[in-house]
Amino acid sequence: MNYKLKTSELERPSVLDYKNSRRNSIFVVLDNIRSAQNVGSLFRTCDAFNVEKIFLCGITSTPPNKEIFKTALGSTDSVNWEYYDKTTDCINQLKNDNCIINSVEQTQNSIKLHNYIPDFNSKIALVFGNEVDGVSQEIIDLSHNSIEIPQFGTKHSLNVSVAAGITIWDIVSKILNHKA
Repeated sequence: MNYKLKTSELERPSVLDYKNSRRNSIFVVLDNIRSAQNVGSLFRTCDAFNVEKIFLCGITSTPPNKEIFKTALGSTDSVNWEYYDKTTDCINQLKNDNCIINSVEQTQNSIKLHNYIPDFNSKIALVFGNEVDGVSQEIIDLSHNSIEIPQFGTKHSLNVSVAAGITIWDIVSKILNHKA
């Protein structure tokens, strides 16, 4: 028989054990995200995939925030985060730390996500943009790459938290397959 597991059967680490665990060398940068609920959802996604840190930039809401807490479900306690007033300052700091900057955006020279091969020896930053305007051109210009999620319907965008989930999972799965 195949039955749904109870939360107590999932063997999840405590927040303290999680915070002390080895992380994937993935950093998530939020470039002026308008919706605090999207931010909360992104915290949860970053917890699920053991992301090193989230950088909240510009108008992006920061904890404590009741709208973030609605969707984060406690992951603001487990995921490391930092706020930057300007996304450019965050990107420049990550570049100084030898991080490869990838804007997740549709651009003239974007790499389709399924064709993107991460440098398995480097830190990877994924930049996700505003729900209306996407990643700013200024940040795209500072990025090493643009990664695009292929889409086949009539719409040409995804909700930012959905796009982040797809992208982070794809890269984590490539890292896991590389280690295998």
